[in-house]
Amino acid sequence: MQQFKTYIFRLYPDCDQKKKLNSFLGTTRFIYNHYLDVKENNPSLTFYEMKKDLPNLIREYPWLQEIDGCILRTTIDNLENSYKRYYQKLGNKPNFKKYSQAESYRTNYLEGITANHVKYQNIKVDLVNRTIKLPKIPEIKIRGYRKLTSFAKKIINVTVKRVAGKYYANVLVSESIEVPPFTPSLKMVGIDLGVKTLMTTSDGEKIENIKDQLARYERKLKGLNRWLARSKEGSKNREKIIIKIQKVNQKIRNAKKFYNYIKINKILKENDVVFLENLKTKEMIEKGQHGLAKYISNSNFSDIIDKFKYKAKILGKKVYQVSTYFPSSQICFSCGTKDERVKNLSVRKWECHKCHSLNERDINASLNILVEGTNLYFKDLDKEMKLYLENLERELKLI
Repeated sequence: MQQFKTYIFRLYPDCDQKKKLNSFLGTTRFIYNHYLDVKENNPSLTFYEMKKDLPNLIREYPWLQEIDGCILRTTIDNLENSYKRYYQKLGNKPNFKKYSQAESYRTNYLEGITANHVKYQNIKVDLVNRTIKLPKIPEIKIRGYRKLTSFAKKIINVTVKRVAGKYYANVLVSESIEVPPFTPSLKMVGIDLGVKTLMTTSDGEKIENIKDQLARYERKLKGLNRWLARSKEGSKNREKIIIKIQKVNQKIRNAKKFYNYIKINKILKENDVVFLENLKTKEMIEKGQHGLAKYISNSNFSDIIDKFKYKAKILGKKVYQVSTYFPSSQICFSCGTKDERVKNLSVRKWECHKCHSLNERDINASLNILVEGTNLYFKDLDKEMKLYLENLERELKLI
């Protein structure tokens, strides 16, 4: 199976390479803001027409000739994608980029044959010497993936990012992987996602949220944000504070990413089929139910669900999502009676008024998700079986 995968390398550029990278990043911001301004003043202008206008812009600003031409086109593509997401109500309206934001640029992989019949590649990753060659920039030292000794993969593009004063190269490749065949099994688990307890499984396991472990980072952020509010706009001290804030935010993101990765891997290795809720995280945050908008955002439910789907695809497992409006917390698992009084999130344990069984909110919800998900799983199996029988019957008729 062909699979897209991103390898993230840390870059260690020298002074001259840093200047080049910074100029490329600044150019990306300039092009994005320029054509965003053009689009706002002339909404009927298409993005194809913007790309056709690039030679005129280069004549107006000759220093753009020193920049990798691919960056100019991909920046317009990024602006187009931002508008598409906005029109589809998947994101906010594109805003002008600021210097203080974490920046990035993307360049596509190109190869060909030169006039001297020499194979040309504009991007090369050398894991023996630990360097990467990017367009119009000499080889930069890299770190990462110590166990990887060669990089014989089909490169699609590279995104260079500057975060908290550090540089990273995200190399997108297309590689073929062997996916183990899915074998129907009774190893199934239902998972209830929550704020207080991040994941509660139908096996009774509770995976706690790491908000307590991140408390010291949040305290540090509060102090830095107060310091930032008192700093002078455009001053060097303000730039230093912004980098410090970016470093703390990066540590928080990395801690969450690593924690979720470990837990998700463990669940998928122990089970063949996983059932989750189809949560509409954006709606939950916008409504700010019960003042939990901040905690819902910090829990990264969407990221967890995406990771489950991605890892399951590679490991040959299956993930199903029950309906968004399935009342998993309100139904008594023992007798199936629905009690709407349990909608209140402060009710952690409740007694069923019909069968008088004592239910713990999260475990009860995970068990109901398991039952509902199992119904979806067997419906899917029925469809596959019908399709298999139809194909078999067709083949027998041909014989």
